[in-house]
Amino acid sequence: MEDTSMSNTQKPQGAKQELAVIYDIDGEQIKLTPSIVQKYIVGDGNGQITLPEFKFFTELCKVRKLNPFLKEAYCIKFGSNPAQIVVGKDAVLKRAVLNPNFDGIESGVIVQAIETGEIIERKGTFYISNEERLVGGWAKVYRKDWSHPTYCSVSFDEVAQRKGGGALNMNWATKGGTMVEKVAKVRALRETFVEDLGGMYEADELPTNPTRMNEDFPVEPEIIPQEEPKIVSQPEPENEPIDVSFDEL
Repeated sequence: MEDTSMSNTQKPQGAKQELAVIYDIDGEQIKLTPSIVQKYIVGDGNGQITLPEFKFFTELCKVRKLNPFLKEAYCIKFGSNPAQIVVGKDAVLKRAVLNPNFDGIESGVIVQAIETGEIIERKGTFYISNEERLVGGWAKVYRKDWSHPTYCSVSFDEVAQRKGGGALNMNWATKGGTMVEKVAKVRALRETFVEDLGGMYEADELPTNPTRMNEDFPVEPEIIPQEEPKIVSQPEPENEPIDVSFDEL
């Protein structure tokens, strides 16, 4: 929505006022303009967002009461690729908890016993890596006004984020249980409270997390073997007179 109010600062005649979206969150005013979003949310070093992308991002923030300055919402833009609009997990959980019908959540991982092949659904993210294989995550969300909870399960291979070569990225390789459980939680919460969370997708639900594009395994520097330097003795300089010119003095 375009803000047509004039500020106290006098603008040059004929200057065009920048589009602004202003809304309140818990008594705090949030003002977003294309230049503010580009500089502080997207980053000047990243791609330039378009006006439709700005409007989509700000409308989501305004309707869902998201504060992008507190990392509750992200607008990620690389080059000329379309912007990706995602939210943080805490923002999703916060809005679910504030719903008066929220009645709790259970979640965990799904593992397969290596020796027997048995599939086990377990609360929490603990598993024994040399005896069990992590295959998925699950979550169950309860509403006071529903007779049955919402159950959601996800496959690890389906949602795990990978690098260009196919290897898992850092978080999914080192904290797979935590990551797959988080995806299951967010999906179950969104399905249960669609009136509050519709359209809000967490970054780790995407095929590649745009907020962690640079959080990857460090690239080992290429080491090029070099020959040992040869020490060459230099002749001692002879005591020759030094020609000093005083023309410029």
